[in-house]
Amino acid sequence: MKTQEAKKILDKLSNKKIMVIGDLILDQYILGDVNRISPEAPVQVVKVDKEKFGLGGAANVSNNIKSLGATPIVVGSVANDPAGKQMKSLFEKNGINTDGIFTTKDKPTIQKKRIISRNQQLIRIDYEDTENTNNHLQQKFLKFIKNKINELDAIIFQDYNKGLITEELIESTIKLANKHKVLTGVDPKKKNFFSFRNVTLFKPNRAETEDNMNTKISSEKELIPIAKEMIKKLSCQHLLITLGADGMFIYSKDGSSSSIPTFTQEVYDVTGAGDTVISTLMLALASGCSIKNAAIIANHAAGVVCGKVGAKPATKEEILESFHNWHKGNR
Repeated sequence: MKTQEAKKILDKLSNKKIMVIGDLILDQYILGDVNRISPEAPVQVVKVDKEKFGLGGAANVSNNIKSLGATPIVVGSVANDPAGKQMKSLFEKNGINTDGIFTTKDKPTIQKKRIISRNQQLIRIDYEDTENTNNHLQQKFLKFIKNKINELDAIIFQDYNKGLITEELIESTIKLANKHKVLTGVDPKKKNFFSFRNVTLFKPNRAETEDNMNTKISSEKELIPIAKEMIKKLSCQHLLITLGADGMFIYSKDGSSSSIPTFTQEVYDVTGAGDTVISTLMLALASGCSIKNAAIIANHAAGVVCGKVGAKPATKEEILESFHNWHKGNR
């Protein structure tokens, strides 16, 4: 795909509305220096220089959609705790509406606290409760989705298996989306893997595919029979398996398949790359792009974010620069 063709597609994204349903995660980064061992125990002492907060999980997917000029509509929950207030503040700072974010007393806001020194992550501390969201809150989600369905171009399920996405929510939402001809995309994890039936796009990574299909992928040739079986089980229109450094593999219901190489120039941090891929894919598909061209654009976007530290979104300008550099280096 040429740079100008990619630009035409990216220019169409700004009038799209994409709903993101999933686990909202607050990322906290504690940055400092290490120059001694603690006298209390054989552990490093980090002298803290600064702290930063960012949007993670489904919140990062929403941020990616916003960064590409489209409108995200978030559906999720936080607690009335400091992390929840910090997350809402970040949404508001980034111009993302929070009407679909409901407060719960049952679970804390999901938070991942990373302690980093000299660009090395020393430890990560997670705050979470992975029990399923209560039925009362599930009904609030469904009511909000029903009220918004006529405005939407696509829905993304961003499932981190933290309890927000349940089988009832999946089934009811997909049925509603298909009735209203709204595209659906899934970034799955293990727990609900085969519950996402009849969606437009299903996007697992290599490890998730191997784990749920009880197999090992050692060559591209093995992907087609695996993909055929997955399409049969899921009844999805398109299956896209991300393969890390090996790029992406696409298999569609009509039997067509293709492989997309990786466009990453330098990898500093893969955090958030999957969020960027599903965001860009669904925006491109909602803009009338073919699945192959959508995957090429998404792969360039993933390459951009892998060149950054932390879960930071890609912009249209950065994606186009990636296209330009790729073509320049492959003449």
